[in-house]
Amino acid sequence: MRPDPRVGPTHDEADLLRRARDVRARAYAPYSQFHVGAIVVTPTATYAGVNVENASYRMTTCAEQTAIARMVAEGDRGPILAVAVVGDGADPCTPCGACRQTIFEFGPDAVVYASGDAGHPLVARITELLPHGFGPHRLAQGQR
Repeated sequence: MRPDPRVGPTHDEADLLRRARDVRARAYAPYSQFHVGAIVVTPTATYAGVNVENASYRMTTCAEQTAIARMVAEGDRGPILAVAVVGDGADPCTPCGACRQTIFEFGPDAVVYASGDAGHPLVARITELLPHGFGPHRLAQGQR
């Protein structure tokens, strides 16, 4: 799959992955030593995020969550068009389950570019990574 045309010519796969790889260096990962960088793209802006670990692992924040929180804090509600995630190691670093759910919340049609150091990205729609996702439409069905 090639980059989604809605992302625009300046936000191609290689550029997004390069930017995610660059921001990964800022991650705070003193416990796992696993550094992750993410770039989230909406129609009007891009947002960077890194994983931020905590000695109480449950308090750790994923790179995708950091970027999406920045997006929301800036008043941007998306939709998320694309997410690039780069983690340490050779294999593609795909979003965890919680991140997949959050991406789906703000970008049910988002394209995810996941890579590691080997540079062979996995490219998939969020609905492929989170089939049958639970979103606002489904929640509204309980309010009838």
